[in-house]
Amino acid sequence: MLIEVIADTLSDALIAQEAGAGRIELVTGLAEGGLTPGYAVIERVCKELKIPVNVMIRPHSRGFCYSEEDIEIMFEDISICKKLGAAGVVFGVLTPDQKVHNDHLKRLINAAGGLDITFHRAFDEADDQFAALESLKQYPQISRILTSGGRRSAADAAERLKRLHELTANSHLKIMAGAGLSIENIRAFLDEVPVSEVHFGTGVRVNSSYVHAIDPERVLKVKKITGE
Repeated sequence: MLIEVIADTLSDALIAQEAGAGRIELVTGLAEGGLTPGYAVIERVCKELKIPVNVMIRPHSRGFCYSEEDIEIMFEDISICKKLGAAGVVFGVLTPDQKVHNDHLKRLINAAGGLDITFHRAFDEADDQFAALESLKQYPQISRILTSGGRRSAADAAERLKRLHELTANSHLKIMAGAGLSIENIRAFLDEVPVSEVHFGTGVRVNSSYVHAIDPERVLKVKKITGE
């Protein structure tokens, strides 16, 4: 079981690593769902951590439908992440009618050449998640889809996530469950949905809030509960 933890500072990233996280999703703007962090933060975190650091590529919080200028900025961000030592990038792109934007996606994948790629929770805004999954299966460069099954909490979408997981069984894609997972619900969730990667945000923070730092004890408890 790989445990990915969201971090927005070097100290949070180091705490998560020390407590046993398997990968960091590095962001800024936690309250806005995660935006591309500053380059100095990316450089320092990638330099000091031993575990993989995947960086959010999201230029603004106004949805996942991007202009040509937005896409150009995302290209530049990806290029800089490569130079700064990121293991991967995290992005998602939709059309105005909430389908996977294949043209934009192909271009971003090409820009990412060689980096690990997560298609993020833009997937949860898709009008048809099963059609979106079939679209994403076309791209062997994409390692995983981060999703809550379209619900506010992944814990409330176990049936949908189990089905999505089953549909990726014979593909290169993994379903990484995230949003709303906690030390209280993760065991019951995994008993229903046997994913191999889980994503934690507030669930491993002091007072379950992005206002506070990562709580290493919570990360350790997640590891113990999941058998890590």
